[in-house]
Amino acid sequence: MSMNAKKNVSMLLVSVLLMCCALIIVRQAKTEEVPGTKTKAASEYSSGPLLFDSPKVRDNNDNQERQISFQLLWSKIVLPVRVNDSRELSIILDTGMPSQGLLLFDRDLADELQLSGTERSRIHGAGTGQVSYAIKVESAKLSVSGVDFENQDVRILQNDTMRGTPNDGVIGSTLFGSHVVKIDYDQNIITLLDPTAFDADPTWEVVNLTFNENNIPFLEAFVSIEGDEEIDVVLYIDLASSEALELLVKPEMKFTLPDNLPSKYIGKGLDGHIVGQYGRIASLKIGSFVLNNVPTAFPKSDVRSRQQEADGILCNDALRRFNLIFDYSRKKLYIKPNSHFSEPFDHN
Repeated sequence: MSMNAKKNVSMLLVSVLLMCCALIIVRQAKTEEVPGTKTKAASEYSSGPLLFDSPKVRDNNDNQERQISFQLLWSKIVLPVRVNDSRELSIILDTGMPSQGLLLFDRDLADELQLSGTERSRIHGAGTGQVSYAIKVESAKLSVSGVDFENQDVRILQNDTMRGTPNDGVIGSTLFGSHVVKIDYDQNIITLLDPTAFDADPTWEVVNLTFNENNIPFLEAFVSIEGDEEIDVVLYIDLASSEALELLVKPEMKFTLPDNLPSKYIGKGLDGHIVGQYGRIASLKIGSFVLNNVPTAFPKSDVRSRQQEADGILCNDALRRFNLIFDYSRKKLYIKPNSHFSEPFDHN
């Protein structure tokens, strides 16, 4: 074989070898995941104009509907939550928690859960005590009754305002901000639904919601203080309050405060204790449904609430008498009386 022929054969073999390597690289590129790009779970979705960013959600069953069990304790919805595979924490579901993630009450939990952070922020809350601050820990995984939420912020209070309370913290928009949230108080089950596929059946009554700049849900209701006229009031929803109803005392009120109401310790907020007057009103009307002889707290507005446009607060001891569907994306609340609807209010 001539030298030119040998040279041509060598060049041909090199070309074939290069083509084979290229095919192998292309095949690997098609079948292997690039590190760091698998950040969306199969269940993540976008439903249009949501009020919050959608968290990354993952569960073992990959179902369209995800169920979370809860306990109803002191008329509060309490969820079992783990942070990065920690022990179960006792966390209150709170419509007043506008940011995704978790707010923990006890700063000692930072060491127990091996969390650290340097970003310090002001936390606004009810009460007359000291100003509350929290540190922020980013990118924790929250597991709520077996449903995982990835890349969630955790904020940890740095004062002792809430230390010693029976619960470890609150959670809110992680659930409400990117799901339709169905709360079944008969079965103590929360179901998370895809907003893009949700369609309520006609057995549910629709109540329109509005939201302020803090993403707090508001609705219109009617109250009768003494059993005579009905007064149109604007209430915001606070699932974390165990009261039935709170009407705010301020210079300009739509209602007349009843005479001779006793003072009472109402509870504790992030900024300290809340004291107000206490009594009962004749009725509270939500949609077409009327609750009678409703225990009502009358705290001062500047102590209890920073929502200046509100006449009062609709709380969980009233709401638990309905099964509820919160659809923040469409600004709707669906209500249906449940087995607790006719129970008398038993409140000290």
